[in-house]
Amino acid sequence: MTTSRSLATAATGLAAAATVAAFPTAAKAAPDAPAGGGLARYYSQHLAWKACTLGPDDEVGQSLDKAGARCADVTVPLDYARPDGRTIKIAISRLAASDTAHRIGTMVLNGGGPGPAIDMPPYMRDLMGKAGPRYDLIGMDPRSLGRSAAIDCGWPTATWIRSAGETRRSFERSVRFAGDLAARCARTNGAVLPHISTRNIARDMDVVRGALGERKISYNGASYGTYLGAVYATMFPGRLDRTVLDSSVDPRRWGPSLLAGTEGANDHALAGWAAWTAKRNAEYGLGDSRAKVLARVRAIVEASARKPLEVGRYRVDDSIVPVVLFDDLGTDEDAARAVLAGSVRVFGEAAAGRPARPTKDLDEELAFLLNGDESLYGSGQSAIICGDAAASRDPESYWRAVQRHRRTSPVFGPLTRGINPCAFWPTAPREPLTQVGGRLPALMVAATGDTRTIYPASRALHGLLPGSRMITLRDADVHAPYQRGYDNDCMTGQVNEYLLTGRLPARDLTCAPER
Repeated sequence: MTTSRSLATAATGLAAAATVAAFPTAAKAAPDAPAGGGLARYYSQHLAWKACTLGPDDEVGQSLDKAGARCADVTVPLDYARPDGRTIKIAISRLAASDTAHRIGTMVLNGGGPGPAIDMPPYMRDLMGKAGPRYDLIGMDPRSLGRSAAIDCGWPTATWIRSAGETRRSFERSVRFAGDLAARCARTNGAVLPHISTRNIARDMDVVRGALGERKISYNGASYGTYLGAVYATMFPGRLDRTVLDSSVDPRRWGPSLLAGTEGANDHALAGWAAWTAKRNAEYGLGDSRAKVLARVRAIVEASARKPLEVGRYRVDDSIVPVVLFDDLGTDEDAARAVLAGSVRVFGEAAAGRPARPTKDLDEELAFLLNGDESLYGSGQSAIICGDAAASRDPESYWRAVQRHRRTSPVFGPLTRGINPCAFWPTAPREPLTQVGGRLPALMVAATGDTRTIYPASRALHGLLPGSRMITLRDADVHAPYQRGYDNDCMTGQVNEYLLTGRLPARDLTCAPER
């Protein structure tokens, strides 16, 4: 799953017509390299470890170097059907185990999005308690993102996520916006796009495993990272050791319509936030009851449809206000709720025609949504999603879906059911979605109020992976609770004990709220 900062339809005849190449998957191969297929040289390559900092403004690299991590580039084929053809570099970081006497192995990390992950090892070591120092922690930027052959389509935004808005005119504007994003990618990266997909990222991950000299790797993935982990486990059975899947994607529903179906969870979370905000009406002035706060939100969205809100240097219309709400409902923690309340208060001032200066958090969010400084993020993310599955190419099908769901979810229905660049993507997926399945003794974590990968999605993947166990975090509106560091000792303790011992709980568990 994706949000616009983390961070994010029915298949058409394009998918059926796409040519499916016979790519090697290594499913029956020796531990270190696939048998045949011309890939052995990639698996046996020597990695040159180096400092991670790329320049004076590279904060990610500086943070990794300060933590003692080292970085390397792993060479992989752009097209696994042509291993002797063009190659690309996959960037990885490694924070070596400090408790070498009790080293458990190597763990690959992915935080979802899809987005870069090279920065994750120091943060994850802190989360993992006693288990952290016993692993070599590997951050890997997936192809098309970060330092791994990043795609930059020159977008005027960092994300493809937009609401279809309140009116037909707003919807038509969203169609033009999505079409323009896709056209920019076609002009600048058309030759590379056919080779960007989760299946190829999984192949890259196995080359990384081989180049590190590991017969098996452990894995810790959240959100989209659960989908990548499930695809990897299916394509390369037996290669995963201890595996944590945090807030899972239903692999049967992955694709351009990935936000569809999340309306109810976001409406529930918005109502919870409104009740929290009403208790703090003296601070935020948005209403002294949940109903009044929700009515204020609705009025702000409607006002932004009539005339864009002037918020500092930004003009914020009905395609953007719902995205800000959606972004800030990733957790029910007080700090996040305060950020959203501050943003809505600013929007309320603008809707009333008064001068409105964004808070620091809102200014950063609107910059992400409304300028192209982080075009790389959305470009690479879309390349993966659109490369995995085809979308309906009929704009009217999205309009009908928006209208159907507007009745029950007026704020989020137009966002989750709206059109996106995949409807205009210049290339069709080269392979069908992976049919995920097979025994995987993974530990899964899921919150009942997850607003991104909703709880039924985690249950669905749990059912596809015999041998897995699931920890349910009850009555929590939070996405990726383990990797987020959500305050629940029951959940965190169970995950870290598994990472330390390798022993799964005997049965599925439920953790009650602790706040």
